[in-house]
Parts: sequence; C-alpha cells; structure tokens
Amino acid sequence: MTTSLTPISPHGHCYVCGDINPHGIGLTWYAKEDGSIFTEVKLTLKQQGPDGYIHGGASAAILDEIIGVAIWRADYNVAVVNMDVQFRKAIPVDTTVTVEARMTKKDGRKIFGTGEIRLPDGSVAVSCKGIYVEAPHLFEESRYRD
Repeated sequence: MTTSLTPISPHGHCYVCGDINPHGIGLTWYAKEDGSIFTEVKLTLKQQGPDGYIHGGASAAILDEIIGVAIWRADYNVAVVNMDVQFRKAIPVDTTVTVEARMTKKDGRKIFGTGEIRLPDGSVAVSCKGIYVEAPHLFEESRYRD
C-alpha cells in the first residue's frame, strides 16, 4: 500500500477498539492521508454467530465504530443515530478482513459516513451507510484525535 498509515490510540474499555476490555474485539485503527480510517483484523470464534461464520452484530459494531472514528477525526464528537447495513457475503471464522470508512458529508446536524468490510479476495462482505449527530456530552473531547 502506498498510502501512509498513522495508528490511532486505543480507547480503554470500548468493545470494538479498547485495549483493556477482556471481552472486546481490540481493533487498532489507522488514519490514512485522505482522511479515511483503515484496519485489518482476523475475526475469530469470539465473534462467531452461525456455526463457522462471523455474527452480523459484530460486523455492524465494527462498522459503526470505524465510521464514527472517521467522523471524530474530522473534529465532530458524534454518536450514531441510523445505520443501513448491507450483509452481502458471510465472513468465515478465522478470516482476515480489511475494514475502511470515511466521512462523506455534513448536512445541518447530520453527519454522514460509509464503511466496508472486505474479504481477502477484495469482495465486499458488509457495507454500511451511517448517520451521526454531534453528542459531545457523551464523550471526552480528545477521543481519537491524538
């Protein structure tokens, strides 16, 4: 990959990206020069739903968080209010996937973002469009910005 990646600090007990939650997924996010957020992760039995496949809720949680991180990195303290998740292909357990998201626009109070989880062959397994609103009262100001 020719784009430079900057690691983003983990966030405590967060289920998706916390580094001290023993039950969490523990993802590390990377900021790309174009403002998008990226990671690679091997999803395991901890995220299993149907036998041998990753739970859709785990995929949705990952996409919610990574889209939110992209918007946070654009200086908006947000929480999701709507997600449109499209499950296109099942993700087998013990598969390394890539996840990427970006903020797409701001329209009044609404801030929009998109994200995808891709299988090793590059095909989209899960995609998401999210609508977020500013909610600074829920989070500390510096989250994801160092």
